Amino acid sequence: MKQLVLVGADLVAIAVLTFAVYFPRHHRRDLVTAFLGVNVGVLAVAMTLSSASVGIGLGMGLFGVLSIIRLRSYEIAQHEIAYYFSALAIGLLAGLPETVNVLNTALMALIVLTLYVGDHPRLFPRHRQQSLRLDSAYTDEDALRSHLEVLLGGRVVNLSVKDLDLVNDTTRVEVRYVVSGAGARLPEQLKSPSAQEVRS
Repeated sequence: MKQLVLVGADLVAIAVLTFAVYFPRHHRRDLVTAFLGVNVGVLAVAMTLSSASVGIGLGMGLFGVLSIIRLRSYEIAQHEIAYYFSALAIGLLAGLPETVNVLNTALMALIVLTLYVGDHPRLFPRHRQQSLRLDSAYTDEDALRSHLEVLLGGRVVNLSVKDLDLVNDTTRVEVRYVVSGAGARLPEQLKSPSAQEVRS
Protein backbone atom coordinates (compact mmCIF):
# COMPACT_ATOMS: atom_id res chain seq x y z
CA MET A 1 0.00 0.00 0.00
CA LYS A 2 2.80 2.38 0.89
CA GLN A 3 4.52 1.67 -2.42
CA LEU A 4 1.31 2.52 -4.26
CA VAL A 5 1.39 5.91 -2.55
CA LEU A 6 4.96 6.40 -3.82
CA VAL A 7 3.89 5.39 -7.32
CA GLY A 8 1.04 7.89 -7.14
CA ALA A 9 3.37 10.65 -5.95
CA ASP A 10 5.76 9.86 -8.80
CA LEU A 11 3.00 9.93 -11.41
CA VAL A 12 1.67 13.23 -10.09
CA ALA A 13 5.16 14.78 -10.12
CA ILE A 14 6.08 13.63 -13.63
CA ALA A 15 2.63 14.60 -14.95
CA VAL A 16 2.99 18.13 -13.59
CA LEU A 17 6.55 18.40 -14.88
CA THR A 18 5.66 17.11 -18.36
CA PHE A 19 2.14 18.34 -19.04
CA ALA A 20 2.00 21.52 -16.96
CA VAL A 21 5.58 22.79 -17.22
CA TYR A 22 7.41 21.37 -20.26
CA PHE A 23 4.84 20.88 -23.00
CA PRO A 24 2.97 24.22 -22.69
CA ARG A 25 6.33 25.99 -23.05
CA HIS A 26 8.15 23.93 -25.71
CA HIS A 27 5.45 21.90 -27.53
CA ARG A 28 7.69 18.96 -28.41
CA ARG A 29 5.48 15.89 -28.34
CA ASP A 30 8.20 13.27 -28.82
CA LEU A 31 9.95 14.32 -25.63
CA VAL A 32 6.72 13.97 -23.66
CA THR A 33 6.86 10.26 -24.43
CA ALA A 34 10.57 10.16 -23.56
CA PHE A 35 10.15 11.88 -20.18
CA LEU A 36 7.27 9.63 -19.19
CA GLY A 37 9.06 6.48 -20.36
CA VAL A 38 12.31 7.35 -18.57
CA ASN A 39 10.51 8.21 -15.37
CA VAL A 40 8.26 5.15 -15.18
CA GLY A 41 11.05 2.85 -16.37
CA VAL A 42 13.46 4.07 -13.70
CA LEU A 43 10.67 3.87 -11.11
CA ALA A 44 9.99 0.23 -12.00
CA VAL A 45 13.67 -0.75 -11.97
CA ALA A 46 14.33 1.08 -8.69
CA MET A 47 11.35 -0.54 -6.97
CA THR A 48 12.39 -3.97 -8.20
CA LEU A 49 15.94 -3.51 -6.93
CA SER A 50 14.79 -2.16 -3.56
CA SER A 51 12.39 -5.03 -2.96
CA ALA A 52 14.57 -7.89 -4.23
CA SER A 53 17.63 -9.37 -2.61
CA VAL A 54 20.09 -8.45 -5.35
CA GLY A 55 23.66 -7.37 -5.03
CA ILE A 56 24.77 -3.75 -5.28
CA GLY A 57 26.89 -4.69 -8.28
CA LEU A 58 23.86 -5.79 -10.27
CA GLY A 59 22.02 -2.63 -9.36
CA MET A 60 24.90 -0.42 -10.44
CA GLY A 61 25.19 -2.43 -13.63
CA LEU A 62 21.54 -1.89 -14.53
CA PHE A 63 21.75 1.83 -13.97
CA GLY A 64 25.01 1.87 -15.93
CA VAL A 65 23.06 0.52 -18.88
CA LEU A 66 20.65 3.44 -18.52
CA SER A 67 23.53 5.91 -18.46
CA ILE A 68 24.97 4.80 -21.80
CA ILE A 69 21.72 5.33 -23.71
CA ARG A 70 22.36 8.16 -26.14
CA LEU A 71 19.91 10.24 -28.15
CA ARG A 72 21.10 9.83 -31.73
CA SER A 73 18.08 10.84 -33.79
CA TYR A 74 17.66 14.52 -32.98
CA GLU A 75 19.65 17.17 -31.22
CA ILE A 76 18.21 18.19 -27.86
CA ALA A 77 18.81 21.46 -26.07
CA GLN A 78 20.37 21.90 -22.65
CA HIS A 79 17.03 22.63 -20.98
CA GLU A 80 15.65 19.37 -22.39
CA ILE A 81 18.59 17.48 -20.88
CA ALA A 82 17.61 19.06 -17.55
CA TYR A 83 14.09 17.69 -17.97
CA TYR A 84 15.52 14.24 -18.73
CA PHE A 85 17.60 14.21 -15.56
CA SER A 86 14.67 15.53 -13.55
CA ALA A 87 12.37 12.78 -14.83
CA LEU A 88 15.04 10.21 -13.94
CA ALA A 89 15.65 11.72 -10.49
CA ILE A 90 11.93 11.75 -9.67
CA GLY A 91 11.70 8.08 -10.60
CA LEU A 92 14.64 7.23 -8.35
CA LEU A 93 13.28 9.23 -5.41
CA ALA A 94 9.96 7.41 -5.63
CA GLY A 95 11.34 3.96 -6.41
CA LEU A 96 14.18 3.46 -3.95
CA PRO A 97 12.46 3.91 -0.53
CA GLU A 98 10.22 1.06 0.58
CA THR A 99 8.07 3.32 2.75
CA VAL A 100 6.54 6.74 2.24
CA ASN A 101 9.27 9.28 2.93
CA VAL A 102 8.40 12.93 3.51
CA LEU A 103 11.88 14.04 2.49
CA ASN A 104 11.75 12.20 -0.84
CA THR A 105 8.30 13.58 -1.58
CA ALA A 106 9.51 17.08 -0.80
CA LEU A 107 12.54 16.58 -3.05
CA MET A 108 10.29 15.51 -5.93
CA ALA A 109 8.24 18.66 -5.46
CA LEU A 110 11.46 20.69 -5.28
CA ILE A 111 12.64 19.28 -8.62
CA VAL A 112 9.36 20.22 -10.30
CA LEU A 113 9.44 23.69 -8.74
CA THR A 114 13.06 24.22 -9.80
CA LEU A 115 12.28 23.40 -13.43
CA TYR A 116 9.18 25.57 -13.30
CA VAL A 117 11.19 28.59 -12.13
CA GLY A 118 14.43 27.92 -14.01
CA ASP A 119 12.68 27.42 -17.36
CA HIS A 120 10.08 30.15 -16.90
CA PRO A 121 9.71 32.42 -19.95
CA ARG A 122 9.78 35.49 -17.70
CA LEU A 123 13.28 34.64 -16.50
CA PHE A 124 15.69 36.76 -18.61
CA PRO A 125 13.03 37.21 -21.33
CA ARG A 126 15.14 39.52 -23.49
CA HIS A 127 18.20 37.27 -23.68
CA ARG A 128 18.64 35.39 -26.95
CA GLN A 129 21.10 33.02 -28.61
CA GLN A 130 21.57 32.53 -32.35
CA SER A 131 23.93 30.60 -34.57
CA LEU A 132 24.32 32.51 -37.84
CA ARG A 133 26.13 32.14 -41.14
CA LEU A 134 26.90 35.54 -42.65
CA ASP A 135 27.71 36.21 -46.31
CA SER A 136 30.88 38.15 -45.45
CA ALA A 137 34.18 37.10 -43.88
CA TYR A 138 34.71 39.26 -40.78
CA THR A 139 38.27 39.30 -39.50
CA ASP A 140 37.63 42.31 -37.25
CA GLU A 141 35.65 41.31 -34.16
CA ASP A 142 34.52 44.88 -33.46
CA ALA A 143 33.11 45.21 -36.97
CA LEU A 144 31.42 41.84 -36.61
CA ARG A 145 29.91 42.86 -33.28
CA SER A 146 28.60 46.12 -34.72
CA HIS A 147 27.09 44.31 -37.72
CA LEU A 148 25.41 41.73 -35.47
CA GLU A 149 23.95 44.39 -33.20
CA VAL A 150 22.36 46.12 -36.19
CA LEU A 151 21.22 42.81 -37.66
CA LEU A 152 19.74 41.44 -34.45
CA GLY A 153 18.45 44.68 -33.02
CA GLY A 154 20.09 44.23 -29.65
CA ARG A 155 23.26 44.43 -27.57
CA VAL A 156 25.73 41.60 -28.16
CA VAL A 157 27.04 40.28 -24.85
CA ASN A 158 29.06 37.35 -26.22
CA LEU A 159 30.11 36.09 -29.62
CA SER A 160 32.19 33.17 -30.81
CA VAL A 161 33.37 32.75 -34.40
CA LYS A 162 32.99 29.06 -35.27
CA ASP A 163 34.17 29.20 -38.87
CA LEU A 164 35.81 31.90 -41.01
CA ASP A 165 35.91 31.07 -44.73
CA LEU A 166 37.98 33.59 -46.66
CA VAL A 167 37.56 31.67 -49.93
CA ASN A 168 33.77 31.62 -49.95
CA ASP A 169 33.55 34.87 -47.96
CA THR A 170 31.39 33.57 -45.10
CA THR A 171 31.45 33.69 -41.31
CA ARG A 172 29.70 31.29 -38.98
CA VAL A 173 29.22 32.78 -35.55
CA GLU A 174 27.37 31.94 -32.37
CA VAL A 175 26.11 35.03 -30.61
CA ARG A 176 24.35 35.78 -27.34
CA TYR A 177 22.58 39.11 -27.15
CA VAL A 178 19.95 41.14 -25.34
CA VAL A 179 17.15 42.54 -27.46
CA SER A 180 16.72 46.29 -27.07
CA GLY A 181 12.93 46.25 -27.08
CA ALA A 182 10.29 44.07 -25.51
CA GLY A 183 9.41 42.36 -28.79
CA ALA A 184 10.36 38.71 -29.20
CA ARG A 185 10.15 38.43 -33.00
CA LEU A 186 13.26 37.78 -35.05
CA PRO A 187 14.55 40.65 -37.18
CA GLU A 188 13.46 40.55 -40.81
CA GLN A 189 17.12 40.46 -41.91
CA LEU A 190 17.44 36.91 -40.59
CA LYS A 191 14.99 35.75 -43.24
CA SER A 192 17.24 36.92 -46.08
CA PRO A 193 20.08 34.89 -47.66
CA SER A 194 22.64 37.22 -46.09
CA ALA A 195 22.10 35.70 -42.65
CA GLN A 196 20.65 32.26 -42.17
CA GLU A 197 19.39 31.19 -38.76
CA VAL A 198 20.79 27.80 -37.76
CA ARG A 199 19.67 27.47 -34.15
CA SER A 200 17.86 29.71 -31.71
